[in-house]
Amino acid sequence: MFNNKMMFTIFYMNFHEKLRGISQKNNSIICVGLDIDKEKIPAHILKGGLFPLLEFNKKIIDVTCDLVCAYKLNLAFYEQYGIDGMHLLKDTLNYIPKDIVIILDGKRNDIGNTAGKYAKALFDVFKADAVTLSPYLGIDGIAPFLKYTDCQSFILCRTSNKSAGDFQDLQTDNKPLYEHVAHEIVEWNEHHNCGAVVGATYPYELKRIREILGFFIPILIPGIGKQGGDIKKTIEFGTNSKGDMAIINSSRGILYKDSSTRFAKSARSEAKQLRDVINSYRMLKT
Repeated sequence: MFNNKMMFTIFYMNFHEKLRGISQKNNSIICVGLDIDKEKIPAHILKGGLFPLLEFNKKIIDVTCDLVCAYKLNLAFYEQYGIDGMHLLKDTLNYIPKDIVIILDGKRNDIGNTAGKYAKALFDVFKADAVTLSPYLGIDGIAPFLKYTDCQSFILCRTSNKSAGDFQDLQTDNKPLYEHVAHEIVEWNEHHNCGAVVGATYPYELKRIREILGFFIPILIPGIGKQGGDIKKTIEFGTNSKGDMAIINSSRGILYKDSSTRFAKSARSEAKQLRDVINSYRMLKT
């Protein structure tokens, strides 16, 4: 008899199949960012040590796992706690249902040899389905990740922060740098395992990047919620003609919606509302 791990291996052979399966099952393209922060955790949860942080993550997963297509864990929020944080990260990853996409957000990159070690850590040790990468070093720093053909590499293209344009808008050959990155992503996508990170806070840049990428390269889209990204424009410009090929992330707006004993119920309500609003705009594209 097959166990759950075997069944998972059979039915989800690569990132796109896994994403498609969970998106259809949960009717969702939203991602919850599990950015754990002691300063924002409800006071009644914090009774000392790191175990309460794991319990917080578990409660968030329990109440949202039927509403999401992915969880994104920003590594900095775990690394800040040292070796205990690594145990927290691993325990959280082990708790996430196996059919839900796991994105490890570290924005890693370095020269080729070092990039290969980052790839090994994220894909082999922590078993991520997808990672985020910086394109600044060029293909030398990207190629080691692309060798993991069943996994996805989301490459920073137009980020959601306010000063993103300091470099990303610089003109070269009459095009902003982020457009050059988007074209490179298309070139690097030989094994269909490249994607882009584009902030919802820049909808018209998002539109241009989707035009460059075409309909079959996924975009990880932060910036909804606390950062103020427009949901309607995000769906209109960031998804493909069927309202797919995007993963829309919200972290603080869901995790820390409520600091009372009702925090889990409030997190579920916020996630469901976001999913339903997103789906209402997705329906307009089909």
